[in-house]
Amino acid sequence: MAIGSVLAFWSVALLLIAVPGADWAFTIGAGLRGRSVLPVVGGLVTGYAVVTLVVAAGVGALVAGSPILLTALTLVGGAYLVWHGVTTLMRPAAPGPQGVRPEGTEWRIFLRGIGVSGLNPKGLLIFVALLPQFTDPGGRWPVAGQIGALGATFMATCALFYLTLGTLARGALQGRPAAARSIGRLSGTAMAGLGAWLLIDRLFF
Repeated sequence: MAIGSVLAFWSVALLLIAVPGADWAFTIGAGLRGRSVLPVVGGLVTGYAVVTLVVAAGVGALVAGSPILLTALTLVGGAYLVWHGVTTLMRPAAPGPQGVRPEGTEWRIFLRGIGVSGLNPKGLLIFVALLPQFTDPGGRWPVAGQIGALGATFMATCALFYLTLGTLARGALQGRPAAARSIGRLSGTAMAGLGAWLLIDRLFF
């Protein structure tokens, strides 16, 4: 596929990633709980990999075109964000002096990251609406392969951006437990609010 299409998509993807949302809130809040931000970013990127595969297989367009399936996905994704946001709000992260965390924390953060990005119906709709616009049906690559390449571009950009964001947040809040807890509560509130908005938007509008 044309390198120009990839670069054009990359510029749009960067703008989307840079807009604060559930991924931002999760990265900052959950990143404070572990010894590294890698599980956070790994979970988010894996979730987007699942979405890319779904779109490349044509399932994304099927879901987007079915009001029942889209409503079900929105309810599940919104409820998950609310649950995760409330959990974070009630138990805000605060790194200890040495950043020590109980065993298994990184694995739980990784799985939650998959849920945050993979179950976000807005992310699926963005991929369904955005990725096909940068593909060339008459190109040498099959459309599914082109969507995979664009999805990989998005994931690489996402990984770099959130690694930087999480690392900067940890560095700024390390040794400042009160500030870290406040940021954790803010992150939890943001996720719960976004989830509630998804539920209200789908159920009442």
